[in-house]
Amino acid sequence: METFQRNLARTRTLTFDCYGTLIDWSAGLNRVFAEVFGPQTDQRRDELFDAYVKIEAAVEAEPYRSYREVLAMTLERMAERLHLPLPPDRRDAMSRMLPDWKPFADTNEALLRLKKKFRLGVLSNIDRDLFAGTARHFAVPFDFLICAQDVRSYKPGLAHFERLKQQEGPLDHVLHVGQSLYHDGAPAEKLGLAFVWINRYNEPSNTSVGPLGEFPDLRSFADAACR
Repeated sequence: METFQRNLARTRTLTFDCYGTLIDWSAGLNRVFAEVFGPQTDQRRDELFDAYVKIEAAVEAEPYRSYREVLAMTLERMAERLHLPLPPDRRDAMSRMLPDWKPFADTNEALLRLKKKFRLGVLSNIDRDLFAGTARHFAVPFDFLICAQDVRSYKPGLAHFERLKQQEGPLDHVLHVGQSLYHDGAPAEKLGLAFVWINRYNEPSNTSVGPLGEFPDLRSFADAACR
């Protein structure tokens, strides 16, 4: 924690992953699965989430597509793999519903405190129009957004972070905050960007990524950062 505090002393900008860190991604996905595949999917929730995570990562690793198309293709491949019906008029359900996904209960209170001390940015695997829908739910405006549409790449690719370096210069005054060691921790570490892990789901670390700090939620991170 001493290293975290030393790094924080020179930090002027915080960047955040959005979905899973600020927005309750899990609850949002659960609502999509219920609408698209029916309420019986509650009994297959773990199977659905596991399939979604793996299939989305595979689609994002292919040649660049808009995030709307990534979401639609992910649902199609999930339906095929898990032998679930997917009516044609529900292919775009994910992108239709995503802008209504809500922040975690602690997100806005934490962002309000952090905004008083730091510039705030977002690095997200999203299209700009979809993020605009999400932004309505935040109590603060972000100073900048770098999204997949801008760099035509998806995390854990390095393009978001390389664009951040182009924008901000040396990254020694930037701290990146995210829930995913895979999408955010690993690429941040490759580029020497300090990373804080918001471990909302109390997951074990199954990577070699060494975060500067680990917190169970954004509130506890804000408590430490705003001392």
